[in-house]
Parts: sequence; C-alpha cells; structure tokens
Amino acid sequence: MATDNTTRARRSRPARQWPSMADVAAMAGVSSQTVSRVVNNRQNVDAGTREKVLSAMQSLGYRPNTAARALVTGRFGALGVVSFGMGAHGNARTLGAIADAAREADYSVNFMGVRAQTEAAVRHAFQHLMLQSVDGIVLVESQMLDTPSLRLPPSMPVVVADGDTGHAYPNVDFDQAHGAQSVVSHLLSLGHRTVWHLAGPADSFAARRRAEAWRRTLADAGAPVPPVAYGDWSARSGYRAGLDLARHPEVTAVFAANDQMAMGLMRALHEAGRSVPGDVSVAGFDDIAEAAYLQPPLTTVHQDFEVVGKHCVALLLDQIEGRTDGPRRRAVEPVLVVRSSTAPPRPGSGTT
Repeated sequence: MATDNTTRARRSRPARQWPSMADVAAMAGVSSQTVSRVVNNRQNVDAGTREKVLSAMQSLGYRPNTAARALVTGRFGALGVVSFGMGAHGNARTLGAIADAAREADYSVNFMGVRAQTEAAVRHAFQHLMLQSVDGIVLVESQMLDTPSLRLPPSMPVVVADGDTGHAYPNVDFDQAHGAQSVVSHLLSLGHRTVWHLAGPADSFAARRRAEAWRRTLADAGAPVPPVAYGDWSARSGYRAGLDLARHPEVTAVFAANDQMAMGLMRALHEAGRSVPGDVSVAGFDDIAEAAYLQPPLTTVHQDFEVVGKHCVALLLDQIEGRTDGPRRRAVEPVLVVRSSTAPPRPGSGTT
C-alpha cells in the first residue's frame, strides 16, 4: 500500500518548470524583448545590458528554446562532427580544433563517432545529428569507406576533413604528400642510400598518401624502394615492426608514418643494440607534444591542427550563410622539424 501511495505521489508532482524568458527579464530588470535580442545574438544591445542578461540566465539556469530561436534567426547555433576513431591522435586534435573554432564563432558542437567504415554508417550518423538540429556537419573521413562515392543529405551543409579530395564537398586537409616528401628528402640529403617506411593502416587516407609520397620521392631520386612495413598508428605496432627492421643491417633510415609508431620503433632498435641516430635514423609525422622530449628528440613533421579547425568552420559557415564565392578546398602545409634522431649514416653502413 505504501508503495502505491509513493507511486501516486510521484505521478502527482508537477513537471519541473524551467525558467522562462520573463523570469530572466525580471531578474535582469529589462524587457523580454531585450532578453530575446541577447538570446538571438543581436547586436543592438549595449555591453552592460547584455552582461546583466547573461548573468541572470546563468543564475536561473535558463535554457533557450533552440527551435524558437531558429524560427527567428534561421539557425540553431550548433554544428555536428562525424568522425572515425575519435581517440586517434590526429582525429582527436582535429576534433578539438574544430570545437575551438566553433566556439569562437558562437556555435556549439555535437560529436558523433562512427565505427563501421561504410557509407550507410556515415549517413546514419548524419541523420542522427540532423535530428539534433545542427546547422552544418564536418565529416572527418580519415578512413576509406566501402564505396568510392559518398552521397550525403543534400539539404545539409557539409565539409570533409582528412578525407577523399575527389568528393564534391568542400574539403580541408593537410598536404600529406609534401610532409612525407620533406622527410624522405631530408634523410636522403644526409647520405642514406634509401629510406625504409613504417606505414599506417592500409585503410587510412593519411597513411596511403604518406606512403605514396615516400615511394615517389625515392623513385624520383633514383633510390631503391624497400618493402613497406605496416602498423596501426600505435607505439606497440611500431615496436613490433622495429624488432623485424632491427635485424636488417642495411636499414639505416626509417620514416614512420606517425610519432607513436616512431617511438615504438626507437625502443625496439635500442633493445636490439642499434643506436638512434648512430646506426639508424628515425623520423616520424605529427609532432606530438612528447616528440621534442624523447631521447633522442624526434625529427618529425609538424601539423597545425588549429588552422585545420578554423578552415573547417569557415567553409561550413560560408555555406550556412550563403556565401558561394570563397574557396572550396583548403590545404594546410605541414613543416619539417629536424631534431637529433636523424644524422648521416656511418661510413660503410647500408650496403648489401
């Protein structure tokens, strides 16, 4: 009986009443129209009044009605981001940079992770975000899908980052080829006969572009093209590949497709009694925060993720705001950072 009474009591409680625009106006000592102008980010409100309204909204826990605001402004004030492998270093840095750039533009961000590498999974993520009332979506297409084409809802502004530049959508990406070429050219200029490559996963756009540039740079220089070793971006996979590479005395220079694999590779070489850079020069890609503090400090390629995030948001806002005269593709050029992990080969090394 007591349980029934408790249940009835819970059912009889009124639903929680969220603060209204009128409540905010009363606390701030302004009109509801002024609160509406602040909510909709209108400019005809002086700074002092705006601050009072924002303070009242925070004190009361006021939540704007995004649907009602969209009827006034035509926008929801939110962007969506769809990404594979959100924990990977490059993806995580890209997501953080997009969130920072969106915040500067007064937009919130809704993230949606995708596991299956299929167009259907991407389309499902888009549909989910569209139900959350976003104004545009960035697809961080770091992995290749099951189809060469990509068909997304035509009504939604879209920008593709770190993906297939053959798509019809506006695109932002690092110039992966330039970054890989700079590493290989650096190692060849030191006097190495050739450069071995520890590549990332075969289904990664970035890994594929870096490997293609590595191969092309060696061929253009007339240098031998060794067989490729593969990892999965992790230090563990770099370590495993390094144990095998360490057994080959002709290996004097290795370009790892990211810094984590380079770290694992360096440990394997150390355990095998091969010094870096005395016996083997090692270079990475990404310039993670730890790269400068390894022993020895790692030569790598620096990528400015902040610039990528700004470009993604800028291209998306161009579409949202109807600007069609701007660029549709932005390439960010990475920069080679030379540190102590690369050096000329020892005389007589690297011969077969």
